Amino acid sequence: MDRFFKLKEHGTDVRTEIMAGVTTFMTMAYILAVNPSVLSAAGMDSTAVLLATCLASFIGTMCMGLMANLPFALSAGMGLNAFMAYTVCGSMGYPWQAALLAVFLEGVIFIILSVTKVREAIFDSIPLSLKKAVSVGIGLFIAFIGLQNAKLVVGGATLVELVDFTEDFSTRGICALLAVIGTLGMFILYIKKVPGSILLGILGTWVLGMICQAAGIYKPDNENWFSLFPSFRMTDFSALGKTFGECFNVDFDSLGLFNFIVIMFSFLFVDLFDTLGTLIGVASKADMLDEEGRLPGIRPALMADAIATTGGAVLGTSTTTTFVESAAGVGAGGRTGLTAVTTALLFLASMLFAPIFIAIPSFATAPALIVVGFLMFSSITEIKFDAENYASAIPAYLCILAMPLFYSISEGISIGVISYVVINLFCGKAKKINPIMYVLAVLFVLKYIFL
Repeated sequence: MDRFFKLKEHGTDVRTEIMAGVTTFMTMAYILAVNPSVLSAAGMDSTAVLLATCLASFIGTMCMGLMANLPFALSAGMGLNAFMAYTVCGSMGYPWQAALLAVFLEGVIFIILSVTKVREAIFDSIPLSLKKAVSVGIGLFIAFIGLQNAKLVVGGATLVELVDFTEDFSTRGICALLAVIGTLGMFILYIKKVPGSILLGILGTWVLGMICQAAGIYKPDNENWFSLFPSFRMTDFSALGKTFGECFNVDFDSLGLFNFIVIMFSFLFVDLFDTLGTLIGVASKADMLDEEGRLPGIRPALMADAIATTGGAVLGTSTTTTFVESAAGVGAGGRTGLTAVTTALLFLASMLFAPIFIAIPSFATAPALIVVGFLMFSSITEIKFDAENYASAIPAYLCILAMPLFYSISEGISIGVISYVVINLFCGKAKKINPIMYVLAVLFVLKYIFL
C-alpha cells in the first residue's frame, strides 16, 4: 500500500489514511438517508435508490482512490438530486427514467470531455461570481426544500407561510417541532466540530420522534402519518431491479427530443460547477494545489467522477459527484487514495443496513438539507458586491434569487448566464465575456423560445 498510494511521499501512514476515510464516511453518510427521501418524490422506489446510491458511491470513490490517488469521496450530489426530483420530474413533469437517461448521457459526455481539456476550458469561461452564485443558489434551494419536507413551510395566502404548530399537533405539528429541534441540534454539533454531526443529528431527531410516539405525543394514522419505528429485516437486494437499466426505458415520442436535450445540458451545466468547484475547494484546503492554482491529477479525478455519474444512472440514482465533506477526511490527515478506498468500502457495507436508512422519516432528514444549504450559502462572502463589480454581482444576485423563488436550479443558471452577457455587453465590458459565455447565453435564450 505504501508503494501504490505513495504514503511516505505524502507524509502519511496506513492508520491515518483509514481513520480519515472513516471520518469522511461519517460526515457524508447522511446522503444514504436523504437521497432516497428526495428521489422518492420523483416516484422512485426508496430501497432501490438507496442500493443504487451505495453502489454508485462505492464505484466513484474507489475510482477516485485508485485512479487519481486523491482522498476525495463521491456520492449522489445534493442539489443535483433535488434538481432531478423537484424540477425535472416535478415542475417540468418528465418521468424519472428520462431524467436518469439525461444523467447517463451527461456522464458519457463528461468521460469524453475528461480525456481532453474541454471540461477545464468550459469551467474557466464562467466568471467566478457566477460559480459562487450557483453554489449559493443551490444552497437556498435545498434549504427551502428542507423547510417544506419538515412541514415548517406550507402554502397560504402569501404563497408560503409558517405552519400552525397547534393544528394537528399529534402529527404535523409535532413533526415540524422535532424538525426545528433537529436543525438547531445539528448546527450545535457542527459548530462544536463533532465528527458526523449531520448524521448524528438525523439519527437523534429520529430517536426523539420514536420517544414521542412511545409517549403518545405523536400518533400515526397509517394513512399519511406512519409509525416511526423501523422494521428490522434483511435488505431486499432485488429492489435494485426496479431502477437498474431503467434509464434506457424512455419513450421519446411523448418526451420530445429538444426538451430532452435541454434537460441533459442542464444536468451537464450544474454538475460541471459542482464537481470542479468542490475538487479545487477541497484541494486548496489540503494544500494540494500547485503554484498556479491547479490540481495535479485533476484529469483522472474528473474521469472518476464521470464514470460514477454514468454508472450511477444505470443503477438508478441522480448525478454522482465529489462531496465537499471530503474536507473532513483531509482535515483528519487523509492525503492519498487510501482514504477514498476506505470510504468506498464503508459505502458498500452500508447496503446491509438499507431497511434502517429507508425508515428514517422526512422530518429527521429535512434538517440535513437546511444545514447543507447553509454550508453552500457561505460562498456568498466570496462575491464582490461593491459598485465597481456591479456588472458581475447583479447577475450573481439574479441567479441566487431565481433558484428558490422559481423552484428550479436550471432557471437560476439560465438567468445568471443571460444577464451576465447582456449587462456586461451593454455596459461596455464586452472584453470580460468569454466567447463560450455567448454560446451558453444563446442556448439558454433558445430554451425559453422553444419550450
